[in-house]
Amino acid sequence: MKDSKPDAQHPAGEESARNFRLACVALTFVFVIYSMLQVTVPVYALSLGASPLVLGVVFSAPFLLPLLFAIPMGGLVTRWGGQRVMVMGGGILVAGILAMIWVPGYAGLLSGQLLFGLAQLQMVLAAQSVISGLASGERLERYFGWYATWLSGGQVVGPLMAGGLIHLTGDTDLSFMTMVLFAILATVSSRGLTGLARERLNVDRSVTGFRAQAALLGRNEGVQVSVGVTAAAMFAMSIHGSYMPVYLDHLEVSASVIGVLVSLRATAAMLIRPFMARVIALVGGRSVALILSLGLLAGGLALLGFSEQAVMIGVFSVFVGVGSGVSQPLSMVILAENVDPAQRSGALGMRLMANRAVNFLAPLLFGAILELGGFGLAFPLTGAIVAVAGLVLFLHQRRKR
Repeated sequence: MKDSKPDAQHPAGEESARNFRLACVALTFVFVIYSMLQVTVPVYALSLGASPLVLGVVFSAPFLLPLLFAIPMGGLVTRWGGQRVMVMGGGILVAGILAMIWVPGYAGLLSGQLLFGLAQLQMVLAAQSVISGLASGERLERYFGWYATWLSGGQVVGPLMAGGLIHLTGDTDLSFMTMVLFAILATVSSRGLTGLARERLNVDRSVTGFRAQAALLGRNEGVQVSVGVTAAAMFAMSIHGSYMPVYLDHLEVSASVIGVLVSLRATAAMLIRPFMARVIALVGGRSVALILSLGLLAGGLALLGFSEQAVMIGVFSVFVGVGSGVSQPLSMVILAENVDPAQRSGALGMRLMANRAVNFLAPLLFGAILELGGFGLAFPLTGAIVAVAGLVLFLHQRRKR
């Protein structure tokens, strides 16, 4: 498929490049914060004496509001424009982190996590909507590949920074304050978006609401594949991101080493994503690439439960990183190419709602299994769930042939 030429739906090169860079910079700061929280929140929660089940509640909190509001937020992006929604999300992001600093104990931690989840939903959904309108075909694959690379870069830096700051100061205060600065920078970057990023579409709510998205999911195979793959991948990533720091703390690994090991997943994802289009061509198409990526996610997650050595845990984290590095941006490309522009933000909202539903439920499920059987049972069992999802996709593609 050839690169699409600029037209009414795809803006000219200069505007596209500028909006793409600004969206990537803003979202990189958001994901630096997200990955810093993955190290900082467990350390802070454990200092409060949180049990495994309470940890599950804390880890799930950021995904409760997105679970409820992802689809309505997609309609809001369509009607208000991506730039305005991203700026508003930046303000909420600052407020959420300040709540964790100023309100002591679980009240501040949970309220901050809730606000962070809402802000991340707004900024991610708006940025994806902006980027999905910049191109199509292989060019869109490259855009989303590089977009995901920027985000992975943020996820590499975040754990290292949080682990280093906590190790340096002995507490989480400086780590939280650094996140406030990054939230402000994300907001400033969002304000620079122009052109189609500020465009507002007058669409009927029946096109963007829950019923419309449910009908779209029921009849559109591309949307079905996108939502199914991203839910399975996010299940693995949520458990890995939330509980691997707890597992490493259980093994008495230092905070700085935890930061390094957590960042390995994002490093692997970052390195594979710029070459996503080439990887897809090399393995024989998008379907094969999706199945292989789910296999890596399942294997990497399951094998974590059989190792207590930092080196092997790092290797298995790389498996998870490569699997997520292909599956997540590719699922966005598949969805963006299979829906009309008027429904694109709503469909992306539905995809994010599936993500957040999994993000909300996965830590709770893992926490319950962890209390019953320990890490040796929890990691392999949840890895097997991802493997089943990959098998279902494989059988679905085989029936099509």
